[in-house]
Amino acid sequence: MTHTYVITGCNRGVGLELARQLSARGERVVATARDVDAAEELRALDVDVHPLDVADPASVERFAAAVSARPIDVLINNAGVGVRSKPFEQVDFDEMQGFFAVNTLGAMRVTRALLPGLRAGKGKKIVNMTSRMGSIGDNGSGGAYAYRASKAALNMVTRSLAIDLLDEGFVCIVLHPGWVRTDMGGRRAPTPPEESAGGMIRVIDGLRRQDSGEFFDYKGERVPW
Repeated sequence: MTHTYVITGCNRGVGLELARQLSARGERVVATARDVDAAEELRALDVDVHPLDVADPASVERFAAAVSARPIDVLINNAGVGVRSKPFEQVDFDEMQGFFAVNTLGAMRVTRALLPGLRAGKGKKIVNMTSRMGSIGDNGSGGAYAYRASKAALNMVTRSLAIDLLDEGFVCIVLHPGWVRTDMGGRRAPTPPEESAGGMIRVIDGLRRQDSGEFFDYKGERVPW
C-alpha cells in the first residue's frame, strides 16, 4: 500500500535522503524547501516539491492550502536550525528566539496546519526530528543553550501531543537522526545520511500505538528524556 509522507526541510542532508529513499520505494512524498529553486537535487527526485519557511505563518498557511486536498499518512517535521554553541555569557537572545521559531514553533505550526489532512489519513504518524542534545538526562557537556533548549521544548510538545491525540489513533514521537555527516553535522560525523535515513524509515514503519510519546534514535533505541 502506498502512503503519503510530508517531509519538511528537504533541500539537503537527512531531509533530502528521506525523500529520496521513500520515493524510491514508491511512496507519495510531499517535500519542502525554503528555496525551491536552489534545491536542485530535490527537484530531480520523483516527489512533489513546495516552498515552505516553517518560521513564517503565511508560508505555512500557503503550504497547507496547497496540500489540503489530500490525506496525509505521515508527517516528518525535519526542518531545523543546527548547533551554534556559545558560552552562557555570550548567548544571543535574538538568535535563541530564532532557534525556537524554527525548531519548536515551526514544527507546532506545521502540525496544526496539516492536522485535518493527518486526521483524514490512515497512517496517523507525526514524527518530530529532535536531537540527543535535547535530552535533559543525557546532557553531560553543557553549552549549546539555544539548540538544546529548542529541542527539549519540541520534545515536551510532542509528549503532550501524543497524549492529546492518542484517542484518535495517532502515534507521535521524537526521533534523533544520529550525528550525521551533512553540512549541519560536519565532516567528522560518523553516520552517513543514507544510514540515518534508512534507520529512521525503519523506525517509522514499525511504530505502534504503545510507542506514542517516546524518544527514539535512528537505530530504534530509546533515548532518555
